[in-house]
Amino acid sequence: MPQTLTEKILSRASGKSVAPGDVVEVKVDIAAFHDLTGYHVIEVMEKAGMLKVFDKQKIVIAFDHLAPPPDVRSAEIQTQIRKFVKELKIPNFHDINVGILHQILLEKYANPGYVIVAADSHTTTSGAVGAFAQGLGASDVAAAVITGKTWVMVPQPFKIMLEGKPGKWINGKDVALKILGDFKADYFNGMSIEIFVREPSAFPMDFRATVSNMGIEMNADALMFVPDEETVNYIKTNRGYEPNIVRPDEGAKYVDEYTIDLGKLEPLVAAPHSVDNVKTVNEVEGLDVDQVFIGSCTNGRISDFEIAAKILKGKRVKSRCIAIPASYDLFKKAMELGYIETLVNAGCIVTYGTCGPCLGGHFGVAGPGETIVSTSSRNFKGRMGSNDSKVYLAGPAVAAASALEGKITDPRRFS
Repeated sequence: MPQTLTEKILSRASGKSVAPGDVVEVKVDIAAFHDLTGYHVIEVMEKAGMLKVFDKQKIVIAFDHLAPPPDVRSAEIQTQIRKFVKELKIPNFHDINVGILHQILLEKYANPGYVIVAADSHTTTSGAVGAFAQGLGASDVAAAVITGKTWVMVPQPFKIMLEGKPGKWINGKDVALKILGDFKADYFNGMSIEIFVREPSAFPMDFRATVSNMGIEMNADALMFVPDEETVNYIKTNRGYEPNIVRPDEGAKYVDEYTIDLGKLEPLVAAPHSVDNVKTVNEVEGLDVDQVFIGSCTNGRISDFEIAAKILKGKRVKSRCIAIPASYDLFKKAMELGYIETLVNAGCIVTYGTCGPCLGGHFGVAGPGETIVSTSSRNFKGRMGSNDSKVYLAGPAVAAASALEGKITDPRRFS
């Protein structure tokens, strides 16, 4: 029987043919955690008396949420995790100077057809290369770290087709918000989303990573882009090898299908306090903005900074603007391309590789009554700081234009 990408990956990982609704034990290809959740994962392992890992090469740890540590407790936790890494001789450890876990997984580890679990909900980001990637709780990740296995209920696969080419200033955030606006945040519960791109080069890996990252905001069990030549080129360019490609079979059955015409998309914004409270930028244009955040594991990639630099070049921002590339490698590349210099000259505060403002952790916490435009993934009350602040989610073009004008602004004014 023809299989979807979901069914193919989970059949391989479980060692038997699976169908939606089956509960199966699967082998994991990567198990990961970061500073904020790693402490709890290790605590579970210690309480179980099983401080061991199934395969050192398949464990990935990164410090990103509170990195560098902004308080003593964060520093204590990172010290404890470093001790764990040293004692168990974990090679794939990335300290405060490397980047956000999900970006590191995408850059260095994730492959098509992999099963990836990590103690963070935005693990779905690795679906950009066609991996079945899920965020799990600390106990489940601890079990996966120890045994190399986890269990899943095989989700119902849902097919999305991307047609055409996106217009200027449109990127993956607008596609993610389009899906959220049309289906709402709880629609895909118990489903995996498989996205096909009709013209692969029209929707590059940066855009795919943003959409996959927000798969969890859609409540999907996984969100995967069907691997194609864009996938092969990305991995070959970044890692020097050509990956094995896993694709769904012709005639595979999906619970439903949906098509997005990229050429018809316009800049979208998720208004407070829900990711599915989606509006066109024109519907909220003109609202005063106190702070803009460009970055996070959602939109902290080179194309995001390229877009922001194009809008801000030779100008000065009117709102506070914090810009954070998702990894050190991206930061260096953005420097080489002149994007960092452009943003700094425009008055932005720039660092790299920390989640910081996204979760209201540090490096730009929202104050009472403030309005924030953020390229991150969540905008519920208190997400970025004060419960009395308001967060509008947007792509880098809307964010940069809003920083420039000091109010929510349609970037198409700058085309």
